[in-house]
Amino acid sequence: MIRNITFVGATHGNEQSGIQLVKNWQRFGLPQEYSQLSVDCCLANKAAMDANVRFVEEDLNRQFTPALLSQEPNSQEARLAHALNEQWGPKGASDIDLLVDIHNTTSAMGATLIILETDEFHTQLARYVKQQMPNANILVEDEKPTAEHGYLCTLGQRGIMIEVGAQPQGLLRADIYALTKQMALTVLDFVLLYNQQNVPQLPPCEVFRFGENITYPLDDRSERLAMIHPALQDHDFKPVNKGEPVFEMFNGDQQTWQGDTIYPHFINEAAYHKLHVAFATAIKATL
Repeated sequence: MIRNITFVGATHGNEQSGIQLVKNWQRFGLPQEYSQLSVDCCLANKAAMDANVRFVEEDLNRQFTPALLSQEPNSQEARLAHALNEQWGPKGASDIDLLVDIHNTTSAMGATLIILETDEFHTQLARYVKQQMPNANILVEDEKPTAEHGYLCTLGQRGIMIEVGAQPQGLLRADIYALTKQMALTVLDFVLLYNQQNVPQLPPCEVFRFGENITYPLDDRSERLAMIHPALQDHDFKPVNKGEPVFEMFNGDQQTWQGDTIYPHFINEAAYHKLHVAFATAIKATL
């Protein structure tokens, strides 16, 4: 039974769809059909939100590992993470049955549901979202146990992320907001069915299982030698096969992919610019 649900916006202060959806639900309330659910709506990093930046000192969405939560915080976001862990947690013993953290990406990922485990609940949820939103993507990040992730959503007994793009940092797009709201309400629709033990038999669905982050080619001074190739740009979750270009080198050459077929995502994500992350890889799977 999913009794307590928390929607979070402003984990990153410049990702406006989640911020606006949470603000709207705080102001106007949720649609009446969800009145039987206990839903809380929160804005996580208000200082970053007010400044319209991703974070003030450190990425809040990487602060929730057991190691970081057990040591003395040394940044504004680390202190906030400790406070949220005290308010919503502690991690691993939360009263929140489902924590839904809403994000935007500058990458052309469309509406993406990110799940961290593939137990019965999350598998059924993924299949239901895919049935209701056929163009949505399901990204599975189960490369390590859920508790070891540093994501804010792991404070809940169950935690998922909604990631929608492409949307520029600091701006709100009506089409991206609409997809964000649709996926959030679809999650609530599923919870209603789940609580009533009335989830229909759903066929397995296509998912993308996270692999690794790929960095830009760098010289010995950590200066970039390339940019995303035009054939890859804006083609999130599309296959890239061995020999196909991924980087356009500044000397005029191109660098091709040399491994097995991958499905890149977070392609040219602005938030990862300073980390030199060009894209993340995934393999296609069935869940």
